Amino acid sequence: MLETRGLTKNFGGLCAVNNINITVEPDEIVGLIGPNGAGKTTVFNLLTGFLRPTKGSILFEGMDITSLKPHAITRLGLVRTFQLVRILPEFTVARNMIAASHLHPKIGLWEAIFNTSGYRRKEKEILAGLGEILELVGLTEVKDVLAQNLPYGHQKKLGIAMALATKPRLLLLDESLSGMNPAEVENALGIIDLIRKRGTAILLIEHNMQAVMSICDRLYVINFGTEICRGLPDEVKQDKQVIEAYLGSGKKHA
Repeated sequence: MLETRGLTKNFGGLCAVNNINITVEPDEIVGLIGPNGAGKTTVFNLLTGFLRPTKGSILFEGMDITSLKPHAITRLGLVRTFQLVRILPEFTVARNMIAASHLHPKIGLWEAIFNTSGYRRKEKEILAGLGEILELVGLTEVKDVLAQNLPYGHQKKLGIAMALATKPRLLLLDESLSGMNPAEVENALGIIDLIRKRGTAILLIEHNMQAVMSICDRLYVINFGTEICRGLPDEVKQDKQVIEAYLGSGKKHA
């Protein structure tokens, strides 16, 4: 489904991502992990068109998407969340979901501006279609609550729900568990597994190693922008380079 070939990004004299080659198969959950500053989010920015690679290429379902704009990549079905919550705080959960589904428009601009009866009818139809997603992430009961009034864990889940509203085939999750308490993490892992079972492949960045080891089929580990290990979770956690990268300072990364 996804393949990178020699993906490289330089910022001036700094090589942030160096010759990264990763693949994601359909229905797979793959982890991209490494210490803080390893280059993981830069990889996500390259995959989704927010940055252009210095060298290398990106293929999505066999199509070269290296030079495409972010909106075009999203329209193809490669969709991401962000490390920092990106929601519309003064909109309700339901309105956030409607806004996120704009890539599959059914509502005209003037209908929305003048709040016509046609707009209100279509809004109800869209919400009905999004109800399954809200139920999946556990936000049905708060659909009329302003996003800014949600607990942080719920805001993170809303970010995932908004990504799902764009109908992704491959979902990139950037630290979607950060800031959650243990109960919220367990709940979020269940949601991620359900997303995979619905037929959406997942590539995730995450610092919660216990969660990563429990949910991922395969892992890639990068450090200073370069891959140092790949394999099954049990293989990766025993790799000497991985242990050194995470514990070399004498402290575990969160």
